[in-house]
Amino acid sequence: MRIGTRGSSLALAQSERVRASLPGSPRDHRLVVIKTTGDLNPTAALARIGGKGVFTKEIEEALLRSEIDIAVHSLKDLPTDERPGLRLGALLRREDPRDAFVSRDGSTFEKLRSGATVGTSSLRRRSQVLARRPDLRVEDLRGNVPTRLTRVQEGTLDSIIVAVAGLIRLRLLDRATQVLEESVMLPAPGQGILAIQIRAGDAATAAAVASMNDAQAAAEAAAERALLEGLGGGCLVPVGARARAKGGALELTGYVGHPEGRPSMRMTASGSTDRSAEVGRALAVTMIGQGARSILDEVRSMERFP
Repeated sequence: MRIGTRGSSLALAQSERVRASLPGSPRDHRLVVIKTTGDLNPTAALARIGGKGVFTKEIEEALLRSEIDIAVHSLKDLPTDERPGLRLGALLRREDPRDAFVSRDGSTFEKLRSGATVGTSSLRRRSQVLARRPDLRVEDLRGNVPTRLTRVQEGTLDSIIVAVAGLIRLRLLDRATQVLEESVMLPAPGQGILAIQIRAGDAATAAAVASMNDAQAAAEAAAERALLEGLGGGCLVPVGARARAKGGALELTGYVGHPEGRPSMRMTASGSTDRSAEVGRALAVTMIGQGARSILDEVRSMERFP
């Protein structure tokens, strides 16, 4: 099989994991590196270069043209509205979905000195940082994980926040000063889950990847992505979500916050795993009724998020 992937060290590590899991020998399959809009504009603010699908669009187009057989994505990068002609073939077992805090002097998030800088390009992370620590300065940060770590090491930034899953997959978890609990930093919808995307009518490939699907990851992703979609969708909006599926039950926590930290809201809903998406949609309706829409409408109207 031809496996479509981005070319960053993290994307390649993730795609190699998929290649090793496919039927047959890994030598039977090869990676096809595809540059996305996000890769071609490594320093531009994501909202400036299109927002939705900036890390997936070109890979999806190659899949539609049959230049590749499957696409590997970080689920959190994949828009909630499915591309016509494509579908999800499998969601892999979830890696730790939490965020990691990395500081130059070893300070924890709570103990970081007032006025220190925190690097992140995520409005979700920015909002939750400033909700708890309005005395910190959040600076926009793009680039792959090793590049971000270098920015801290060389002193450009005092700290950064990155996904734990990325550090684990790159074998760099020892660089984390602290793993942030979800009570402090709720992750992005789908964070820690790898998605395998296939053509809608490709039964042979569907059968080849079906065994890689993880039921727990699928249930959690369905709830989190339904919440995101119900709130208006978009990979860049300041929305956090974390579902926990266990023994047929599911609990979903959602976060919506202004990029400056206030106002913000966090709510929880529960249901059964066979109705995961319904739990997500219902929580979205509840959060909208409690003021989430006005927060997100303001965010979408801001110059930083056209």
